Amino acid sequence: MSVGALFDAAARDYDRARRKLVPGFDSFYGAALQSVPFGRDEEIRVLDLGAGTGLLSEMVAGRFPRSRVTLVDLSVEMLRMARRRFAGDSGRFEFRFMGHARKPLPRGYDLVVSALSIHHLTHGDKKELFEKVHGSLVNGGRFVNADQVLGETPEEEARYRDWWLRRVREAGISEEDLAAALARMKADRNATLEAQMAWLREAGFEAVDCFYKDRRFAVYGGRKDERQGKEATDGKTRNG
Repeated sequence: MSVGALFDAAARDYDRARRKLVPGFDSFYGAALQSVPFGRDEEIRVLDLGAGTGLLSEMVAGRFPRSRVTLVDLSVEMLRMARRRFAGDSGRFEFRFMGHARKPLPRGYDLVVSALSIHHLTHGDKKELFEKVHGSLVNGGRFVNADQVLGETPEEEARYRDWWLRRVREAGISEEDLAAALARMKADRNATLEAQMAWLREAGFEAVDCFYKDRRFAVYGGRKDERQGKEATDGKTRNG
């Protein structure tokens, strides 16, 4: 079953199980929001990759009430849930059904965010996506990814899995929801945090940093250099 089909099937109950399936839910998503450097009243354009039901988009839109948000996802059912979430304020939100791994990304964004999505991509697609994200940002724009990461060693990875299973069971996850989550996890292609931060630098990001990490769950990102556009323009002027 494709990733899109897996999440189509999960859409109806996806939000209900989030807090139990993501240990430290508030700290994890909170770190993503705290890492965004814009002022509350700034008019920023935001692109949410793998937006799903719009959970992270809702948090970003609440923190930045003058923002405009584009939600991208390859699950029709997830986007349908997102449309319902924002039905009362649809003017601020745009919805795009597309696979961000294979398609060009729209451009001109101040902020690109993603949560629990990019780990489904192959490592080659992750690297390519980071390059596309860099291109989609305006100069000085930010990328923040809240996602799962692979343990640096097989032993650490085994500890991550054991820790996660213990925490979600302690949180009271139902066997049905756990089974559904484990089925979706078969599509995971986790990469180490160190590798992904290196790929961001290779894609042209600066100030690459990790803002939060709790075993498997990490928030990291970087900034597009404010000078890139100016230097490119100056170079054309000098060489013209």
